[in-house]
Amino acid sequence: MRRRRGLFVVLEGPDKSGKSTQAGLLVKALRARGLRVVHTREPGGTVFAEAVRSLLLDPSHKIHPTAELLLYEAARAQHTEDLLRPALAAGKTVVCERYTTATLAYQGFGRGLPSPLIRTLNRIATGGLAPDLCVVLDVPDSAFRARDPNRAHDRVERAGGAFRRRVRAGYRALARREPRTTLIDGTRPQAEVHARILAAVDRVRRA
Repeated sequence: MRRRRGLFVVLEGPDKSGKSTQAGLLVKALRARGLRVVHTREPGGTVFAEAVRSLLLDPSHKIHPTAELLLYEAARAQHTEDLLRPALAAGKTVVCERYTTATLAYQGFGRGLPSPLIRTLNRIATGGLAPDLCVVLDVPDSAFRARDPNRAHDRVERAGGAFRRRVRAGYRALARREPRTTLIDGTRPQAEVHARILAAVDRVRRA
C-alpha cells in the first residue's frame, strides 16, 4: 500500500550522543537520493518554538520541572502544526532531532514527573502524530564529558551526572518498549552509526 504522507524520522539520545551529526548525515544521504527532506529539531523548528528553546536552555533561569514540561509541550504544539504536519502532508521526509520520547526521558526519568501526565500532554501537543521511526543513540555519561569539553553548557546540560544517567536509563527502557523505536550504539565509529541508521530508515520505507 502506498504511503499517504511523507516519512517521519526522529533521532533521539542524551546530550553529546552525536544526534545532530547523524541527523545531518542522514539528511544529506536522503537528499542525494532525490528525496525532499525537512531537517528540524525540538524544541525549535519555528520562530515561536525557537524562542521557547532559548528560554528553556538559558542557564540564568531556574525553571520548575512542571513549568519546563509545559514549555516543551507548547513549543511542540506549534512545531507540529506549523511545520511537521504541512511537510508530511506534502509528501516530504522529515528528520527531527528529538520529539516526544525525549520528554519521557528527560522530564519523566530525569526530572521525575509522572509518565501518564507526560504521555497525555504529548498526545495533546502532537494531536496524535507519531514518528514512523525513532532511533535512539545510546552513549554512556563519559561521552558527555569527552565531547566538546570546552563548550559552555546550557541549563539542561548543567543538570549533572546523576541526571544524565537517569536520562540514559530512561532512553534505554523506552527503546525496548516504545513502538517503531530502535536503539543504536552511539559509541561506534561515525560511519558505522550512519549506516545503521540509514538501514533502519530503508526498512521503514520498504514496509
